[in-house]
Amino acid sequence: MSQITPEIVAEHGFSPEEYQRVLHAMGREPNLTELGIFSVMWSEHCSYKSSRVHLKKLPTSAPWVIQGPGENAGVIDIGDGDAAIFKMESHNHPSYIEPYQGAATGVGGILRDVFTMGARPVANMNALRFGRPDHPKMRHLISGVVRGIGGYGNCVGVPTVGGEVNFHPAYDGNILVNAMTVGVARTDKIFYCAAAGIGNPVVYVGSKTGRDGIHGATMASADFTEDSEEKRPTVQVGDPFTEKLLIEACLELMASDAIVAIQDMGAAGLTSSSVEMASKGGVGIELNMNNVPCRETGMTPYEMMLSESQERMLMVLKPGREAEAEAIFRKWELDFAVIGKITDTGHMVLTFNGETVADIPLAPLADEAPEYERPYVSQAEYKAWAKVPSLGDVPNSTDLGADLVTLMASPDIASRRWIWEQYDNKVGGDTVQAPGGDAAVVRVHGSAKALAIATDCTPRYCYADPYEGGKQAVAETYRNISAVGATPLAITNCLNFANPQRPEIMAQIVGCLEGMGDACRALDYPIVSGNVSLYNESKATGGGSAILPTPAIGGVGLIADWSKAATIAFKKAGDAIWLIGEPGRHLGQSIWLREVHGREEGEAPKVDLAAERARGEQVRTLVLNGVATAVHDISDGGLLVALAEMALAGRIGAELDALTTAEAFGEDQGRYIVTTAPDAVIDGAVRIGTVGGQNVAGVALDALRTAHEGFFPALMNG
Repeated sequence: MSQITPEIVAEHGFSPEEYQRVLHAMGREPNLTELGIFSVMWSEHCSYKSSRVHLKKLPTSAPWVIQGPGENAGVIDIGDGDAAIFKMESHNHPSYIEPYQGAATGVGGILRDVFTMGARPVANMNALRFGRPDHPKMRHLISGVVRGIGGYGNCVGVPTVGGEVNFHPAYDGNILVNAMTVGVARTDKIFYCAAAGIGNPVVYVGSKTGRDGIHGATMASADFTEDSEEKRPTVQVGDPFTEKLLIEACLELMASDAIVAIQDMGAAGLTSSSVEMASKGGVGIELNMNNVPCRETGMTPYEMMLSESQERMLMVLKPGREAEAEAIFRKWELDFAVIGKITDTGHMVLTFNGETVADIPLAPLADEAPEYERPYVSQAEYKAWAKVPSLGDVPNSTDLGADLVTLMASPDIASRRWIWEQYDNKVGGDTVQAPGGDAAVVRVHGSAKALAIATDCTPRYCYADPYEGGKQAVAETYRNISAVGATPLAITNCLNFANPQRPEIMAQIVGCLEGMGDACRALDYPIVSGNVSLYNESKATGGGSAILPTPAIGGVGLIADWSKAATIAFKKAGDAIWLIGEPGRHLGQSIWLREVHGREEGEAPKVDLAAERARGEQVRTLVLNGVATAVHDISDGGLLVALAEMALAGRIGAELDALTTAEAFGEDQGRYIVTTAPDAVIDGAVRIGTVGGQNVAGVALDALRTAHEGFFPALMNG
C-alpha cells in the first residue's frame, strides 16, 4: 500500500503532471520526506517556474557588476576595493496572517541574504502596500508590520533609512511587505554558495530548528482562501538578538579562510540551502539528521528539512577547521553542529537513526524544476480586460491651493513620519540622509563616498499599462538617486503579482518585465538580484481580489563625496526655482484626479528613456558642481506637491508663476525641480518662481504641514 496518495500529492502543491515528473526523476515512488523536499524546491517561491522564462530576458551585466542574479544577493564594484551587496525580498503572505512576525522575519531573512556573502549590512529599506485605510483590519496590519520592521532592524543595529507606502483597495486581502538590505564588503572577501571539496564537512550554525514555518514556501506559492488565519503556524518567529550574534560570528569566521561555501536557510530552510549549495557546486551532499540541533522533541526528518525557523546558516568548511569555527560560534552563544559532508554522488542523501530516509538525485531537483511558458493575452486584449476608463473631460481646478491641501493629506502623499520615527535610522553613525527625501544616503564607513538607495513602484500605472508601468518603476529610482547627485549603478526587484495561471495576470508580468528590461538597458542600470512573489490574491475578501501589479524596484547608486549630496529642502529666500523637463500635461492616472474627483481613469504617463538619462546626467552635474541648492524629482501629485514638500522641508515658501491645473498636478515623467542662486542659469530649464515667503499656491506652510502630518496619527490613534 503506497503511503503517497493523490490527496497527499495535491496537498504538496503538485499537479498530476508535475508528480509524473517527480516519478521520472526518482525512477521510483518517493517517500513522504522526498516528496516534501520536491514540493518546496519546485514551489513557485523557490523555482520561479512561471516567471523564469521571462526573467532570463532581463539585462544583468555591466563592467561594475561582480555578481548578478543566482546568488544570495547581487554584488557591484564601488571602487577602492569595496563592493555593495544588496537584494530585496517579499514576506507578503506571512505578514497578512501575523503582521509583526511576518514583517520581522522578512527583515531577518534579507539581512541573512546579504551578510552570508561577506557583507556587513549598512542599510535596510522597505516597500509596503496596504488596503483601504478604513478597512476594519488595516490598522492592525499597519501597526504590526511597522512594529515588526522596526523591532527587528533596531535590535540588530542596522538602520532603516527609507522606503515607500501605498494604499489601494486591491490590497485589502493581501498586503505586500517587501524588505531590502544593502551591505558593504571587500571585493576580495565575497562568499558564494557553491559547495566544493569531496569529504569537506557540512556545518549547521545559528538557532535551533523548530516546527515554525513548515510549508512556508508552499504557502507563499498559493492564493489566500477564507481559512488564511489557520495558516498562522506556517509563519516563522524571529529573534533579532540571535541574528545580531549570527552576523558577528559569521563575519569573524569570514575573516579567516576556513569557509568554502555558505548559504542562509531562508525559504524552505535546510532543504533549499543544502540543495542549492550542492547543485551549484556540482557535487553530492549527505546529511545526518540526528545531528541537526532541534528545539522541539520528536522532530522528523520531514519537519527538519521543511522548517523555516529563523537565524540559521549552512556552511561548507575546509577540512580540519571545524574546531576553530566551533569556538567562534560557541563564543557568540550560537549552536554549531557538523551535520554532514560533501560527496561525489550527485545525490542528496539523508540518514536518520542509522537508516537512509531520503536519496534524491540533485540535478532534477534543482535544474529540472518545471518551467512554464504560461499563456498570456496581448497588451491590447489586456487593456480591454482591465477596463481602465479612458480620460473623460477633466474640469479645471477652481482652487489650486485647496486641491493641494487635499493631496498633501491623502494616504499616498501624506507624511510617513509616523512610520519612520519608529525605525532607528541613525544607528551605525553613517546615515547622511534619513527618510523624507528622494533617496537615502549612507556613507561607506571610513570614506568620503556614499551609497544612495531608493525603492519605487507606481502600481496604478502598472495596472493601466504594464509596459509603461514597468519602465516607470525603474526610471523613478534612477531619478531619485540622480536627485541627490549619485550615479545610479544597479537595481534589485521584488515582483509582486497575482495568479500567473490567469492569462490577464500573466500579461501584467510579461508587460512589466519588458518595460523594466527596456528601462535598464537604456539607463545602463542592470538588475543584479531579485525575488518573485506570485499568487497575491485573496478569496477571503469575496470575489477573488487580485493585487495591482507591483514590481517594486530597489535602486543603488554611488556618490564620490557624500558632503556634496543634494537634499529636497529649500535653502534660502531669493533662490531661483527651475523646472527641468516639460510642463505638466498628463492628468491620466494622477493622484489629483483620484483624490479630488474620485476618478481612476486614463493612460499611464509615458516614459521617455532618452530624456530620463539626459536629465539625470544634467541634474547630477548641477549637484556635483555646486550649482543646485536643492533638488526634488516630480512624481505622485505633480509639480505643486513636490514644491510643497521642498517648502516644508526647508520651512520657507515659494512665490510661483501662474500654473494651469495640468501644470500643477500632471504626473508627466522625467522631471525635476532644482533651486539655484538667483543669478545662476540652467540650460534648457524653465524658471517657474522664487524661494521666499511662508506660502505655497496661496496656502500657509502651517496649514500645509497640518494637512501633511495629520493622516497617519489620525488613522493609527483613531
